[in-house]
Amino acid sequence: MEFFPGAFETSWEQRKVALLHERSLLHRRFADEDELRRRGGVVPTASPLPGSGAGRIGFGKRSGTFARAKGQGHASEPSMRSRFAELASGSQPAVVKMASFGGGGRLGAMINYVSRNGGIVVENERGEQLKGRDELAAVRAEWDHLMKNRAESRDIGAFSLEVKEPADPAADVYEQARRLLKRGLGDRSFAYAVTSHDDGNGYRIEGVAILRDSEGERLTGDKKASEIVQGRLGGEGVEQEEKMAFRFSGYGNGTAYGSSRLRDLVDRHHGAVQDDKGNAIADAKQAGDLVQLEWRDQLHSRKPRDVMHVIMSARAGTDVQAFHAAARDFLAQEFIGHRYVFSLHDPSLDPKAEDAGGKRPHVHVHAIVAMRSDAGDRIETTIPAFRRWRVTLAEKAHTHGIGMEMTDRRERASSAAYTRNQVRPTSRAGRTQHEGTSPAAQRRYDAKRADRQSVARTEESMIYSNAARQEWLTLARKGQDSGVRRFGSDQIKRLESATSRIKSVEAEGSGNGNSYSQFRTNLVKLMKVVSEGETMRHMTRQEFEGYEKRVETALFQAERVTPEAQRKSFHEIATAAREHVNVRRELMELRERSVPPERDGERAAREQDDDPRARWDDAVSRHGLRTVEAANQVMLEVERYRDEIEQANAGKLDSQKATLEAGLQREIARAAELGAGGNTLIRDIAEVDEELRIAIERAEHSRDGRNKSKAPEMRSVDTRAEGNEDIEHGDGPAPRPADPEQERDLADPDRARQERLTNRAGDTSTDPEQQRIPRLEQIQREADEEREQDHDEREL
Repeated sequence: MEFFPGAFETSWEQRKVALLHERSLLHRRFADEDELRRRGGVVPTASPLPGSGAGRIGFGKRSGTFARAKGQGHASEPSMRSRFAELASGSQPAVVKMASFGGGGRLGAMINYVSRNGGIVVENERGEQLKGRDELAAVRAEWDHLMKNRAESRDIGAFSLEVKEPADPAADVYEQARRLLKRGLGDRSFAYAVTSHDDGNGYRIEGVAILRDSEGERLTGDKKASEIVQGRLGGEGVEQEEKMAFRFSGYGNGTAYGSSRLRDLVDRHHGAVQDDKGNAIADAKQAGDLVQLEWRDQLHSRKPRDVMHVIMSARAGTDVQAFHAAARDFLAQEFIGHRYVFSLHDPSLDPKAEDAGGKRPHVHVHAIVAMRSDAGDRIETTIPAFRRWRVTLAEKAHTHGIGMEMTDRRERASSAAYTRNQVRPTSRAGRTQHEGTSPAAQRRYDAKRADRQSVARTEESMIYSNAARQEWLTLARKGQDSGVRRFGSDQIKRLESATSRIKSVEAEGSGNGNSYSQFRTNLVKLMKVVSEGETMRHMTRQEFEGYEKRVETALFQAERVTPEAQRKSFHEIATAAREHVNVRRELMELRERSVPPERDGERAAREQDDDPRARWDDAVSRHGLRTVEAANQVMLEVERYRDEIEQANAGKLDSQKATLEAGLQREIARAAELGAGGNTLIRDIAEVDEELRIAIERAEHSRDGRNKSKAPEMRSVDTRAEGNEDIEHGDGPAPRPADPEQERDLADPDRARQERLTNRAGDTSTDPEQQRIPRLEQIQREADEEREQDHDEREL
């Protein structure tokens, strides 16, 4: 219910409304506290513990997600100028690192680590000191309701495959094993070793494989997964197992497990290990690199995040008790409402030996914090949150007399930090020495350890770096003493040096990029020009001179943009190109000496054969115009139907395909009838068209059958024709034809018959489509009659 005092006129009514409003707020506050208690939370109260940081009285829910910002619980972030002045005066940077996450199952191990197995006193969020294993073990039960206990993903599995059949002696046994594993594991990455049985009957494959494939299917690495792989290898059952048997022997999470198992495999088989691509894995370093560099992104590893490990560090020589108190206040402010334990590691009191990782040369505090609060809120682990953690730690350190400031690597052009997964420890004597797990990780580690300059290149970071440079410049000009001014000048030099180096690298990279791009473009052009000679079987001198000029032009253009680093390689390319041109010159000159000049015209005529008009004229001269036109028309239809059928096949249009097939067969039948009827161009085409050749043969067989059935009728027709001719001409000499063509036909009857047959075959293009085949049959009958008649005339 809302109250509006302004709605009342008399003063007593307004005072009554104000009192009711205050009582409602008080009731709401108590209700919030009751709700927090009911959900298992802790209501903030005044704490009697000195330096605990819980002395502030606050009401309502203070979330561990850091909803409270600068104005709620801690002071706002100090300005750059004040922080830079303190750093120049000797203050140390605030260091807060989020080391790792873990599940509820690892809580006990993490607490044992920070307590040195009970050898160091551990303090919880209530200020209670826990000593001994029994009190530390009780923390697990106290935090149990905050642990989700989500299982970690099964990322990598160890397997074995027993093959009872002997290997093929003609093939590599590793190649045979790789084919088997790919059949069973699919596209999963794996590494394996092969051991042949002593009796020579079969072999054993041992290996390590990623359990998740590219499609997201994840094998469980247990008996059920073994049965799945066994089925993919060829089936299950006693009979199949007698041939080969697959079994997963274990599984684990993350690259650490995979590296350990693969290194063990390499050690047991003395480096005779290969991966799924056939690459050898000869030593432990190659095994680690394979898992870290190639397999990591394929794992899609998942771990529970119920607790996190936070480390707060200070320089060597820092007041230990003051830093301990500052860390206590920091944890109380940033993780209020969350369960946590922490312990101080002082090099002088650390029970762990130096070579085992103890007695680090600087004071630091380890804290194990529950990610979920009693109210159900989770801690936010983001870059802004980490920045605020450093601000809070610096603030609490100042409170306890320690000079400490929050720093940003962009303010001093510092290199980026390396992560735990990017390095592996090599020596713990003094400051721990590491080596990178990859060349890139090694470069990052070296840059950080050497404090090399590095400038972030995003627009926001560049703006931030410029603002920092201005503040350093102000400090260098107006510092309190010469030491502060000198420190400011040194930071300006670092920033300017890093910025200038980045700009020069970018400019060089841009220039080289353009140069290399032009260089590659001209090399491609050169390759195309040089390869032109391969497509020319025989060059004339004129063609060769043009070819040589184009090659030299391409070489000149490529040489102008060749980078200095590529000069030597380009000279080798140019030498090879000129040698190729010389070979083409020798071939051209050899041909000029061997080929007579008068045959050049013949070659030119053959080259003109590629012209469609020249091919048409040649066909007409050899077959006759009507024959070519008839053949061209029907073959165009055949090719049209064939093209449309190909398009229908590509588009999977089965309904259209059936219609087109029927049309194609109809047109091929037309062409076959033309060929069988004497169309010589169709017959030439049939020599390279198998379908047309078969159709012509079928048409000829059909004609032979019809001719045999009509032979008696044809003989009677010939007899009547002879009788009529005798009556017409009598016994006297035949009259001389008045037409010269008729006289020529009488002199050469075979030629006349062929011309008449060709002309009639060509005339079929003018017939109606439904009458073309009967018309062709009629033409064939007339041709047969004329052939019989000419034969009888020659006998007379």
